[in-house]
Amino acid sequence: MRKLVVILMLCAALCLAALPTNGQAQSQDKKSSSQAPPPAAAPTKPVPPPPAQKLRGSAPTQPVDPNAGKTIEEIIARVNNEIITLSEYEKAKQSAAEDAKLECQGRCTPEQLQTDIEERQKNVLRDLIDQSLLVQRGKDMGVSVKPEVIKQLDQIRTQNKLASIDELEKAVTSEGMNWEDFQSNIENHLLTQKVIGSEVGSHITITDDEIQKYYQAHRSEFVRPEQVALREIQVNTQGKSADELPALKKKAETALKRVQDGEDFGEIAKRYSDSSTKDQGGFLGVYKRGELAKELEDKVFAMKRNQLTDVLETKQGYLILQVLEHYDEGQQSLDKVRNEITEKLYNERLEPAVRAYLRTLREQSYVIIKPGYQDIAGGGGSEIQEVSATPEVSKQKKGHKKFLLFGKRSGSSSAKSGADSGK
Repeated sequence: MRKLVVILMLCAALCLAALPTNGQAQSQDKKSSSQAPPPAAAPTKPVPPPPAQKLRGSAPTQPVDPNAGKTIEEIIARVNNEIITLSEYEKAKQSAAEDAKLECQGRCTPEQLQTDIEERQKNVLRDLIDQSLLVQRGKDMGVSVKPEVIKQLDQIRTQNKLASIDELEKAVTSEGMNWEDFQSNIENHLLTQKVIGSEVGSHITITDDEIQKYYQAHRSEFVRPEQVALREIQVNTQGKSADELPALKKKAETALKRVQDGEDFGEIAKRYSDSSTKDQGGFLGVYKRGELAKELEDKVFAMKRNQLTDVLETKQGYLILQVLEHYDEGQQSLDKVRNEITEKLYNERLEPAVRAYLRTLREQSYVIIKPGYQDIAGGGGSEIQEVSATPEVSKQKKGHKKFLLFGKRSGSSSAKSGADSGK
């Protein structure tokens, strides 16, 4: 069950740090293409909702409407017509701390861990606002990730050796997380990945000249021991009955045959593989001698670039491996490290491009933040201006929660004009 706890934390984090991973997978396919699809139409600046009647005095610490049995949620930010609540913010801060502890385990001093936690938590509100902007943009573009959500839920179920989605739901709720929130977090993460890939990643171009210049300037980085880069297709058999095995083996054999007939290994991995690597086209990693099981090592180190194994039977299931690249010992040629350099340059450009894109989304959106909560947004450490301390009256949402709202931004002409237009 420990693995499930880890997965829950990752899904709940709602952090943009994972977003460039989508670009990494894309860079394998796009390489140095100089053409990019035209960008989707930019969203129009929304009209903010009209302010509700204001209360006297400062924001109350207790519910203003003593309606028994109602959950009171305090809003700390509004992003167009969406809201970010205090409980969402606190959960994201907790997830950031848990992620830091997980990554720092056995490698950091208590002081280093605390510094890492504080650094992550400093960006929590920015990340929640960015996530909301990207999800809204994806919906405006008509992007749907429902099939991918179902596949990922089934993948999590398989990894945790659970027999059904109902059992996964029980496991999630037993860890103290709402099942609908769990699914929503997965959907939002996949949606933001698609938006970033389409709106940002597709417009990044790496030229041959740039690749060659990088190689010449970093030749010493490409002196290496013998290594193989591997991709996999894995058909899981764990928890399956003996009657199911023939069909599963046939599935693996079909996948192998399609690759042998010329179809792209990465695309077949996405369709057929049960491994968590399928979203990266089955990319497994780069291995030196001694880092693989002896039986696998003997097979793959005797293979050349793009060669495939037969369907191998393992404890986890049926496995197909492809040697994506075989690096001889010594100085690697440019041809062998071209994709690696392309990916590195791509990712270096992706993060600042994402931040620039998010700044544009903010300029086209209505974003206000309650006093006392800081959002270090965009580049250069610029803060979004905070709103006035005067709250608005409570109002209902979805018939079962009440939200404490706050007033429009003071001293800002853009916020004022937006509020006026909503009257």
